[in-house]
Amino acid sequence: MIPFLHLGPLTIPTFGLMVATGLLVAAYVLQADFDRRREGFLKHGYLKEGKEPGHHDEGFLIIGVAGLSGLVGARLYHVLESPREFFADPWPQLLSRYGFAWFGGFLGGFVALIFLAKHFRIPVLEFMDVCSPAAAVGYAIGRIGCLLSGDGDYGVPTSLPWGMSFPNGVVPTTERVHPTPIYEFLIWMLIAVMLWQIGKKTLSRGGAPGRVFCGYLILTGIARFLIEYIRINPKSFFGMSNAQTASLVSIILGIALLLRIKSAPQQGNAAE
Repeated sequence: MIPFLHLGPLTIPTFGLMVATGLLVAAYVLQADFDRRREGFLKHGYLKEGKEPGHHDEGFLIIGVAGLSGLVGARLYHVLESPREFFADPWPQLLSRYGFAWFGGFLGGFVALIFLAKHFRIPVLEFMDVCSPAAAVGYAIGRIGCLLSGDGDYGVPTSLPWGMSFPNGVVPTTERVHPTPIYEFLIWMLIAVMLWQIGKKTLSRGGAPGRVFCGYLILTGIARFLIEYIRINPKSFFGMSNAQTASLVSIILGIALLLRIKSAPQQGNAAE
């Protein structure tokens, strides 16, 4: 594995490089989703065209703010999973380049998106619909950073032919293990395609907003819950890892919200 790239005097962590790449690609995906909904948003007064009607950069602003908030949330959630060690010596753990929790990143990004939805004057559910495919893409690419750095996000030992070892990783292992970051990359990219298609169908049929976001909560929750069975994370609640517990909450919330959306009177989609 390649935890760091050395370019002359520069040392670049591959994890950070892939996170930045993931955010950049996610911004393009988000901008594309914004643009396909723009006519409906303008029609309902959610957006106002600026002085340059052809210049749109909402996706990059949203990803920039939400991405940074997500990284802060992921870091805080990770260090607070071991509160005794954290409070004994907090600063080195807060400033470390390693250790980010998926659910903490989700919470940090989600809070930021709520504020951004108000900034753009778009109803929260519709705003979350726009952001969901991009979030899946960004997560998928970020996982390649985990693979390159060998940061311990790999799985349990395996005899399968595609098993990998990480002797030079940040968290090294000479055993052949499940390359779970690759699994997650493929699964989350597939989820992103599915969410994009759900959004396309919702727009064409004038369905109620929130379905894409519900799909994100349910599909990513199921995927992470199942992946955890071959991960090396410790178990805590009822034999589940912290990530599985968070995933279960995500699935339940997604199902409950979807049922509520389906039972509500249909008023059409703002982006029609």
